[in-house]
Amino acid sequence: MTVHALAGRAQRAMAWSALTTAARFVLQLGAQVALARLLGPGPYGVYGLGIAVLTFATFLAGTGFSYSLLLREHMTPADIRLAFSWQLLAGGGCALVMVLAAPRLAGFFGEPNLAPMLQWLALACLLTAASGTAVCLLQRELDFRGLGLIQLAAYAAGYLGCGVPLAWAGWGAQALAMACVVQAGVTLALAWWRQPHPVRPLLRHAGTRNALGTGGTVFVTNLVNWLLANLDRLVIGRLLNIHAVGLYTQAWNFAQIPVTLLVGALQPALLASGAKLAQDRAQLALAWRLVLACVLVLVPPVAVTLALLAPDLVRLLWGPAWAEAGWILALMFLCLPAWAAWGLSTPVLWNTGRRRLEAVLQLPVLALAMPLWWLAAPQGLRWAAVVSAVAIHARAAATLRAGLRALDLPASLLLPLAARGGVLALACAGAASAAMAVLDTTLAPRATTWAWPVDAAAVHAAASLGAGAGAALLAGLAVALLAPALLGDEVRRAVAGLRPWAGASRRVAEARP
Repeated sequence: MTVHALAGRAQRAMAWSALTTAARFVLQLGAQVALARLLGPGPYGVYGLGIAVLTFATFLAGTGFSYSLLLREHMTPADIRLAFSWQLLAGGGCALVMVLAAPRLAGFFGEPNLAPMLQWLALACLLTAASGTAVCLLQRELDFRGLGLIQLAAYAAGYLGCGVPLAWAGWGAQALAMACVVQAGVTLALAWWRQPHPVRPLLRHAGTRNALGTGGTVFVTNLVNWLLANLDRLVIGRLLNIHAVGLYTQAWNFAQIPVTLLVGALQPALLASGAKLAQDRAQLALAWRLVLACVLVLVPPVAVTLALLAPDLVRLLWGPAWAEAGWILALMFLCLPAWAAWGLSTPVLWNTGRRRLEAVLQLPVLALAMPLWWLAAPQGLRWAAVVSAVAIHARAAATLRAGLRALDLPASLLLPLAARGGVLALACAGAASAAMAVLDTTLAPRATTWAWPVDAAAVHAAASLGAGAGAALLAGLAVALLAPALLGDEVRRAVAGLRPWAGASRRVAEARP
């Protein structure tokens, strides 16, 4: 496949990823709002601890075996069978350990409801391991249209079709566990239907050493990432209480929705296309610079605006029981650019032969964060969140620096991008703050004179949210339309290409005489 053809496929894959990502955002938003209001912080705390254990078990379940298929220039049926066999064995073993360890972990955290949660999530671990090979093959083929639709259907079936009704019926935290199991089961069924692959067991062949080596590297990297992403809530659960874990988990998860969807959409495409461009560093550098430009210019204004709107979001969407999560949510929103930059820089390390660097670079961050979390948590939830925010930015800075060195790019190229993003962020934040301040001076005095029964706080939150978001959006559009040069050529080109019909229009234009 030529570089031009590969670039076209990658761009179309990213366009479909963007489309399905937007749809997933709507689904996740609706599900989280409904479940947060039905369950409250306590059950979400149990769920947060359970998901932390499930994520660790999934890493142990050998996701690196299938992940190695993404990094191969050439692949054989034997490679697929080897990856699937080892991943399924590891998944079954980890699921069994989760079932057996559930009572002890529940006792460690002093939360009896954690035991059945972990036992249900053990089934999700096994199902996720079984679907891993098919999912990675879809990513390798850049079939992000199919994969995106599968993820949409699985999330809708799990959390809207199962989780919300069970929460309404009084299942508590176990409603979230069942939603996770259904999501994993639907993903498995649809991924196998879309991407059937050989399943006959194979535990050894000529490529075993390479596959195991890649799997080991992925495991170590994921372990470090898991510790940095989950150790904070485990410490909170041990030193504070399950209510605090619920507040922290919901704020963290909600803030991560946009960046998780963005990175989930673009990272596999970068990995798959980057593996085919491994020998063409110039093209790889060009693709990464395009992604970085979008992250550093477009994400900061979104992050700052969301941080300003966070208290109103919490009050309107989740209700007064979650009010304490507003400050934490605002802080996590401010981490969005760092999260995105980190997640979209790691493919560069993997595609340039620096696979071990991702884990090695983050070890100093982990070494500093662990004792700081332990010291900060007893002082309150906010202090633990501050440590997490510092750790997020530190790991992003280390990964960015390594990516620049891998492609022989100067760090100075980030400065104009960051400056553009900063100007956009200031414009959006200024407009949002002004609109919200005007609203406070006009709406608040009238709220006490309303004759009909109404939740004045909810009405004020909705009005403030609408005014702030609308003003920020108008400010961003005004800057883009009146001063498009501020966005930069790379951002304008990327935005123009992120339309599912863009590739077809370009092919029609090229076919004309």
